[in-house]
Amino acid sequence: MNLASVQHGVRDILETKQAELMGVLRNRDGIAIEKSADQMDEIQYASERDLAIRNVDRDSKLLRQVKAALTRIHAGHFGTCLDCEEAISPKRLAAVPWAMRCIRCQEVSDSDGPEAVDVSEVVQNAG
Repeated sequence: MNLASVQHGVRDILETKQAELMGVLRNRDGIAIEKSADQMDEIQYASERDLAIRNVDRDSKLLRQVKAALTRIHAGHFGTCLDCEEAISPKRLAAVPWAMRCIRCQEVSDSDGPEAVDVSEVVQNAG
């Protein structure tokens, strides 16, 4: 499997994923603040709201990654690691089409922790 064959089908996959995520993010019913006289219901509503917010956060981040991958395809940079500039394996791209990094660089990024700023994503989203 080479990069050209992976890239051919990836655009459709990414565009479908983008449409799916945009639809999910439009529906934010779970975030509404509901009031109840029962304290246990209040706790349950708050818990459900927190979960809905975490889901929106996760889906928003994934949507940004999908859009960035589509941008890389259009710019001709798809399949190149943003950190080391080596080719991302076609197998990885088939599994995670929005991958910005090769496995090695992704592991380094993950070990930096979730609070580490992803400069490459900030730069991509600025343009």
